[in-house]
Amino acid sequence: MSKAAQMQIPLSELKVGMTVKLPLSWTDHPFLFNQIEIEKTAHIELIKTLDVSFVYLIAGCELLTPQASPKVEVTQVMPEQLAADSQILVRKSIRLGQQRFTKGASDCRATFSKIGSDPQGAYRSAATLVEDLMDHLKETDCPHLALVNPGEDISVNQHGVSIAVLSMMIGQALSMNHSQLRDIAMGALFHDIGKQKVPDVIRRKKGLLTEHEINFLNMHPKYGYDMLDKSGLFPSEVLDIILHHHEWVDGSGYPDGLKGKQIPLTTQVVSLVNDFDHILRSEEGLAPQVALGYLFKNRTGKHEAQLISTLVKVLGIYPPGTMVQLSDGDIAKVMLTTSQVQKPVVWSCSIDGQKARLRFLAEEPHEIIGVLKVDELSTSAVKTLDGNATVSFYFSSL
Repeated sequence: MSKAAQMQIPLSELKVGMTVKLPLSWTDHPFLFNQIEIEKTAHIELIKTLDVSFVYLIAGCELLTPQASPKVEVTQVMPEQLAADSQILVRKSIRLGQQRFTKGASDCRATFSKIGSDPQGAYRSAATLVEDLMDHLKETDCPHLALVNPGEDISVNQHGVSIAVLSMMIGQALSMNHSQLRDIAMGALFHDIGKQKVPDVIRRKKGLLTEHEINFLNMHPKYGYDMLDKSGLFPSEVLDIILHHHEWVDGSGYPDGLKGKQIPLTTQVVSLVNDFDHILRSEEGLAPQVALGYLFKNRTGKHEAQLISTLVKVLGIYPPGTMVQLSDGDIAKVMLTTSQVQKPVVWSCSIDGQKARLRFLAEEPHEIIGVLKVDELSTSAVKTLDGNATVSFYFSSL
C-alpha cells in the first residue's frame, strides 16, 4: 500500500494481525519503530493509551471486513502484560544499540584501511558513518545511553565510536548545531588513528611505559593529523580535534600546551570524554560511576566546569556499566539511562547469580543503595552480570 493510499482507521477497529503506523514522533510512544505489527491484544491496549484517535493501516485490510473479523469483546490487558511488552521493547533497544555499535566499529575499521590508498573513499565512508550516528542521535528528542560490549580488548575503532557517541550527547546537551555535531563525530572517530603509527609493543604494554615509550605514544595526535591533513579533504575543525584531543584548558596537555579558548569547544568536548574513558580503563574493575566521580574531583581546572557538569548529566548518577546494590538485596548492572536519573534500567540477579532479569527501577519501589566493585561480587554473579566486560556506550533507541 503506498503512502498516499494509507488508510486512517480509528483505534476501535484495531485487530491482531494488522500492521499499522503511528501518527506520532519517535519520542511519543514506547514502541521500537513507528510501524508496528500487532501480534497480540496487549499491543492494541498500548496503542490505546497513546494520545491518538487513529492510526494508518499498512497491511491487514481484510481484517476490516465483517466476514473476516466479527466484532468481539476486547479482553482487558493487565498491567503486568503491558510491563512484559515494555521489557521486550527495551531488550530490542539494547540489542539494536549493540548491533549498531558493532557495525559502526566495523565501518570505522574499513574506513581506516582506506586512508593511505584511497583517501577520497575513506572520507566518503567516514561521512556516511557520521550521518548514521547523527540519525541515531536524533531518533529521540532526549536521547539516553545504552551499555554495549566491545569485547575483551577494545580496538581503536571501537574506542572511537564510543567516544563519538558520548561526545555527541554532550554536544546535543549544549545545543550545538548540526555542523558542530558532525565535526565532533568525525573528529572523535578518527582521534586515535595516529596510534596506527605506534608499535603494538608500546600500545598494548600492560606495565608502566618508559620515558622513550611515553614520548613515542604522545606523538600519535601529530601522526593522525598528518595522515588526514595531506588528503586535503577533512575540515579544519576535525583536524583540530585529532591534533589537540589531549590538550587541557590549564595548558598542561600536549602536543602544543594550549590554554582555555585556544582550544575550540568541539575539541574540548572530545578531550574531556577521552579523559573520562582513559580513567575508566586505567584500573581494572573500576566502576563508571567511580571513574566519573574521580574526574569530577581531580580534573578541576583541566576541563571547563560546564563541560564536566554536562558529562555528569549525560551519564547520569549511575552510568551504564556500573555495578550496584539494590534495596531488595539483589545486585545489578546498569544497562540504560532514563529520564529518572536515579532509576535506570538494570540487569539484576541474586547475590549467588540466580534469578537474572531485566528491571525498570522507575516502575518499582526498590532503588539503588550503593555502588559495587566487581571483586565484591561472587564468581557466579560476575558471570551472570558479565561483570568483567569492557564498558562502551551507544545511543538508546527508546
